[in-house]
Amino acid sequence: MTQEDAGGGAGSDAAPRLRETVLGLPPPALRPYVERYIGYRYVGFAPGLHRGLPSASMTLIVSFAGPVDIVRMPHDAQAPSALPAFVAGLAASPALIRHEGDQQGVALDLTPLGARAVLGMPAAALASAVVDLSELWGPVAAALPERLAAAVTWHDRFALIDDALLRSVADVPGPAPEIARAWQVLVASAGALTVGAVASEVGWGRRHLGTRFREEIGITPKAAARIMRFDRARRLIPLRASRTLADVAAETGYYDQSHLTRDFHDLAGCAPSTWIAEEVLSVDDALVSP
Repeated sequence: MTQEDAGGGAGSDAAPRLRETVLGLPPPALRPYVERYIGYRYVGFAPGLHRGLPSASMTLIVSFAGPVDIVRMPHDAQAPSALPAFVAGLAASPALIRHEGDQQGVALDLTPLGARAVLGMPAAALASAVVDLSELWGPVAAALPERLAAAVTWHDRFALIDDALLRSVADVPGPAPEIARAWQVLVASAGALTVGAVASEVGWGRRHLGTRFREEIGITPKAAARIMRFDRARRLIPLRASRTLADVAAETGYYDQSHLTRDFHDLAGCAPSTWIAEEVLSVDDALVSP
């Protein structure tokens, strides 16, 4: 949790900036479906645009500082929208979010293996899409922004999220064990395993794995591995200190820095240097971990 002074030295008339990020874990009953909670509060920053980058998690966001203005969806077929609470499926392209400088809310990282239980549908049904949470959770979702805004502490807000999730989770069959295992070994390797190695691990042929995996997750195992590798690289970049981009590329399984840069252009829509310069205000990037 950090606070930053944007006004310069003493006597400055500029208002202080506040950047607050708090991590939380769901209760044990929810951990097969939800990886973590991120409470965020950014106040006093300049308006701008944020790139919502591809990642190995589905994202659920509840804002209590007004709707999130998504000006470009991950898939061009979906029209822009402003939503107070939404779920974003796995995607191989970024969303573009316009903000006015102040942002407050809770973001959840959801595993696609838990989508059936938490959202009532497989992750594939939400691939490259952003869906209003009220379409999935009804009145429970509609009430959340106001209830989170009224809560005094992050502990209280996370408890409200716990309650909403526990009321929404259904006891339904999950993905086939082979699909779950394939996803788990890809995650464990941070996308370093080949599709052939994953297929051997689960006892299926490559083609059958590709078809069944895409039907459940919404992307192919190869695309999932690429997103996982990119996700790890972009989380390492702010931590690199004395490491160069070439070092990060080598550490995360890219052939070289040019390979990493190409993936940034494809998955983030810009070069790494552009992303580093632009992303001074972000939920994801304020909480980086290797």
